[in-house]
Amino acid sequence: MHCCLLISYFGNLLLDVTFLVLLANIYYSSYQLGAAKMATPNKLPGTGLEDVGVPGQTFLRDALTSCTDPLKAIEEFQLENGILLPSLRPMLPLLDLHGVRRLDFHTSVLEELRDKLIDHINTLGKVHHKEKDGHKDGHKDSHKESHKESHKESSKDKEKEIKINDKKLKELLAKSFPVVKVKALRPVIMGILKNIPQIDDKYLKILVRDRELYNDTDTEVKRQIWQDNQSLFGDEVSPLLSQYIREKENILYDHETMGNLFFSSSPKLRRQGALVQKLAHMVGTSVKLYDMVLQFLRTLFLRTKNIHYCTLRAELLMTLHDDEVHPIISVDPCHKFTWCLDACIRERNVDIKRSRELQGFLDGVKKGTEQVLGDLSMTLCDPYAVNFLATSAIKILHHLINMEGLPRDNTILILLLRMLALGLGSWDIINTQQFKEPKLDSQVVTKYLPALMSLMVDDQVRALHNKLPPDERESAITTIEHSGPPPDACEAYMRESAVCSVLAMYYTLHAAKTKDRGALLRILTILGSCKNGLAYSDPFLHALVALLIQLPDEFQGEDFSTVLFDEFFFAGLSRDNVTRHLLKLIWYIHPKLPETRIHTLMKALQPGAQHNEAVHKVYEALQQKLHAQVDPAPSARDMDYLDSPLMSVPMPSPSPYHM
Repeated sequence: MHCCLLISYFGNLLLDVTFLVLLANIYYSSYQLGAAKMATPNKLPGTGLEDVGVPGQTFLRDALTSCTDPLKAIEEFQLENGILLPSLRPMLPLLDLHGVRRLDFHTSVLEELRDKLIDHINTLGKVHHKEKDGHKDGHKDSHKESHKESHKESSKDKEKEIKINDKKLKELLAKSFPVVKVKALRPVIMGILKNIPQIDDKYLKILVRDRELYNDTDTEVKRQIWQDNQSLFGDEVSPLLSQYIREKENILYDHETMGNLFFSSSPKLRRQGALVQKLAHMVGTSVKLYDMVLQFLRTLFLRTKNIHYCTLRAELLMTLHDDEVHPIISVDPCHKFTWCLDACIRERNVDIKRSRELQGFLDGVKKGTEQVLGDLSMTLCDPYAVNFLATSAIKILHHLINMEGLPRDNTILILLLRMLALGLGSWDIINTQQFKEPKLDSQVVTKYLPALMSLMVDDQVRALHNKLPPDERESAITTIEHSGPPPDACEAYMRESAVCSVLAMYYTLHAAKTKDRGALLRILTILGSCKNGLAYSDPFLHALVALLIQLPDEFQGEDFSTVLFDEFFFAGLSRDNVTRHLLKLIWYIHPKLPETRIHTLMKALQPGAQHNEAVHKVYEALQQKLHAQVDPAPSARDMDYLDSPLMSVPMPSPSPYHM
């Protein structure tokens, strides 16, 4: 009740330095007495209270050491610096009788009044934020003539109000900043700083020098610090980027949860993640900070070749797009291209209209602006983009087979291959600084795709034949004609072209998804030949293993295990990630594997000193799982015989006839 009366009484003092002085007096009329007694005579911590006209610890020390009656000096200090409300004074002894300390009472009043003051400060700041939102909405409605005049008048009024409020906040900041090191009052100063769009450098420098103050500073204020301090911004962003990569890898390597598939989440859902949202909040509307983040991502991508940085580049841009941060998205030349591609990925389709838009962006790169190809290639190198482009290309190839069409006549297919080539060449483009779109080899379209389509035709023939009545002779002919080794052109182009490799990889996923055993056996024999070991990349192995787990019965055949393990997986075991994906596969399908095969696999997968700790842990967990299966604990039913009454009968002695 008293707090509410006080707030009403002092309402007219809000947003005046007098009110801040009052807050300091309320708190320190009790606190400073104790602090002054505990402090050493020659060294007192500076709080800045004297700078705003509040007697501080120095004043108290002098008063207590020079007076003849310390108790009277304390009483005078309390009267002069306490709450100047006559009706309150008779209540204080009553609080004393109830055991309420003066410090506790003054602290509660301080907190109530402080929160009230911060609310008023935020109200002033909201006018500025509403003005920015108004510009955002006005951008959409500026074509409406009927609203032009009223919009101009309201804009002028708002600008005037913003200037007045900014002036008030800056004046209050100048008068109150000296007490920023007082923790009880610091939230007020931080609230003022948060609502000032352009803070004077002298304040920012003080915040940077004092780590405690910097840590208590709001992100809105830190943005202004980071603008001219790239290393400090890098220190803040770096943990977020590392955590983002760890989260992606945790999904790819998770061996305990089958439903946590890498490609199952939608683009909109992914960018709602806490890390992406926090990074977008740190950037705010600052083009300079956004450019810094992009530079960090390019540098880390070059240094590590980790494609998840490409994903983050696209997700950050689309998060800012969702938030309608026009100052940034209007100047990023990749925005419309990324937006269009994101819509295609979300709808899992590329129609004629969108294909023309995407092609227009690629064809519209003008001389002198070729550097944009570096960022466009990063967007297309995102594994989610590669997954969409390759999956769409495989769908189109099946459609062409059914329609008896040619790959070279399908413009959307050519565009998909063109974007795939640009994305897969991203690292080389940025590394060499040769901002040229990689030329798609015409033979990929005229020779490789027909060879790949011939495999698809064979798959369809076998599927159709399996539906017909059995005929031993016809079955043998069909098997011979449509289940032989893949055409030589397939493996030859897979060795030379990343685009051909990725298409072969996604044809493999299609075969696994349709549970086509014959198709899998054919393509797996040459899949390890993919250029730059693309077939051993994490996103592909993650998707392949997830599909293979759905085919447990196939592992009972030695021919399937020989091709999958001996010819494909063992060829890539020198890579840590291949070991982890293979361990996951065995984790689920080991009950179907022969004991000799399990022994061979576990011996080949045994980690050494070069493997990281995660590989050792998964291997040990798998070993325990296998041992638990080999030596099952006896069940209660198996132990029933122990309850038989015959168990208590002594063992008879040997018969003399058998001696």
